[in-house]
Amino acid sequence: MTDQIVKSPEAPPPVAESRPTPANRIEPNAPLFHDDEGRGFRARWEGIQTGFVDEPRKAVEQADALVSETMKRLTDVFADERATLEKHWGRGENVSTEDLRIALKRYRSFFERLLLV
Repeated sequence: MTDQIVKSPEAPPPVAESRPTPANRIEPNAPLFHDDEGRGFRARWEGIQTGFVDEPRKAVEQADALVSETMKRLTDVFADERATLEKHWGRGENVSTEDLRIALKRYRSFFERLLLV
């Protein structure tokens, strides 16, 4: 017996799922850091994990420091982005809708990832 869904003629048509379009899709794996910076954080993390076997306490202390540093850097990235937008607004300059769209898309992506943690 196969698992096939048989639709009766009286059944209402299926409701379309709400899916993001390609233009506004959240990129769940979009990098939050430039390639070199992200690789540096990952390399340090791998070193911490490797060091756990010989010095577990030191590894946990290093992990705490690395996570704190990474969070601070991430905060700085978003603060810099916000400051750039505010600088333009403060001088009475118009910020393009495209620049604002990109900024909002980055915030949305980051926010969605925070909620998954």
